[in-house]
Amino acid sequence: MGILQELSARFRPDKVKLQLDDIQALILRSRPEPYVGIHSMIHVDEAAGGRDLLRRLADHIPAASGWTDELDSWTGVAISYDGLKALGLPETSLGSFPLAFQQGMAARAEQLRDLGENAPETWEDPYRPGTCHIALTIYARDDDALDDVLAKAEAELEKSTGITLIGTHRFGADEDAKNPFGFRDSISQPLVDGSGVDPLPGQERAIAPGEFILGEDSETGSPLAMPQPEPLGRNGSYIVLRKYQSRVGAFNDFLRGQSADEAEQDYIAAKMFGRWQSGAPLPLAPERDDPELGADPQRNNDFSYEDDHRGLVCPHAAHMRRLNPRDSQLTILSDVNIHRIIRRSSTYGPKWSRDVTSEVDAQEDRGLFFIFISARAFDTIEFLQQEWINRGNFVDLGEERDPVVGLHQTPGTFTIPETPVRRKIDGVTTFNRLRGGEYMFMPSLTALRWIGDGAWEEGASP
Repeated sequence: MGILQELSARFRPDKVKLQLDDIQALILRSRPEPYVGIHSMIHVDEAAGGRDLLRRLADHIPAASGWTDELDSWTGVAISYDGLKALGLPETSLGSFPLAFQQGMAARAEQLRDLGENAPETWEDPYRPGTCHIALTIYARDDDALDDVLAKAEAELEKSTGITLIGTHRFGADEDAKNPFGFRDSISQPLVDGSGVDPLPGQERAIAPGEFILGEDSETGSPLAMPQPEPLGRNGSYIVLRKYQSRVGAFNDFLRGQSADEAEQDYIAAKMFGRWQSGAPLPLAPERDDPELGADPQRNNDFSYEDDHRGLVCPHAAHMRRLNPRDSQLTILSDVNIHRIIRRSSTYGPKWSRDVTSEVDAQEDRGLFFIFISARAFDTIEFLQQEWINRGNFVDLGEERDPVVGLHQTPGTFTIPETPVRRKIDGVTTFNRLRGGEYMFMPSLTALRWIGDGAWEEGASP
């Protein structure tokens, strides 16, 4: 059963409490496997032209109420703060957005630890401050479906004035849905309360919808602050977009330098990620990969760390355990449930191969668009970057950083707890280099039309 068929089988319309017909499908709908798609970035030169484009786009954005439909493709749209300004939103509305969103990702480099080779001055042109105003993402089942929807999108752009297409990037993965390093991706996702979907084993309790959908109650029992007026903010969410270039060859070379054979390479890599390449988690497959387990959504996320407080099975430093500690004992206490994120990451470039070396990294463009959705998106990514990714104090590992996505300005260390003594592996470098990013707002369908119509202007009605 494919991921969308499996999702449809778990959908219970009688349990829906959210306004799904007003929420963009991309927020609550999983991508297909396999998948292809394209990210497009647009600059708004004239407010009227940008609003006209959004007004027409709104009719092509599927709502979350149709997430069990057999769609060949679907589109999502998000807008940066500079984009909202360029579209002519009134100052009262612009000022109601969070400060971090107003400043933009590049201006938050210190809070994000985007330094050195990850600093904004090294980013690709479409991600330079103030450049990307509208981000358009299209997912499709296959290349034919993508080509069909691209033709329609291009026709809409040709009708447009006052906008400039500043960049596009195609992406995709086969039915294994693996990331650039050959690991099955986006397995663990939070369950949104009121979305009408039954939980999978291991999904833990449903998270309050206000952690993801603006205007709904959050984990605190009340809604988070929402952009104003209500037609603009309600049923929207926030997006963090970060494009990474993956140094797969450097990662392979690192593993070869630490291992006697391929089996040991796979073992160390699994310890670094927290899962084997198939997606089988270490707590359920501690000794060797289990592809059948990794492919089974009823089992591949059904685990805890309750019996692994020392990290002997899954290291505390592992990427997966860092970004979702579950029931781990943390030195620095934090509410894990307010740091949950809905991930919509997409892989681009050639598929992983064990034969790739660091010499190939400069010749082949491969990587990951790390995209996640949260009503606390900016606080969450800055917390993750500061504490869980680029430090190790919260699990008594000092300055040890995430071995997969951490920024290592000097070679770092990865700790594997073992008996009688733990093993420290030196020489960890930056395996994912940041090439750009932005903070975005994903409006509701009502808000897209509200912006497209310029509803705040004299004579217009929201």
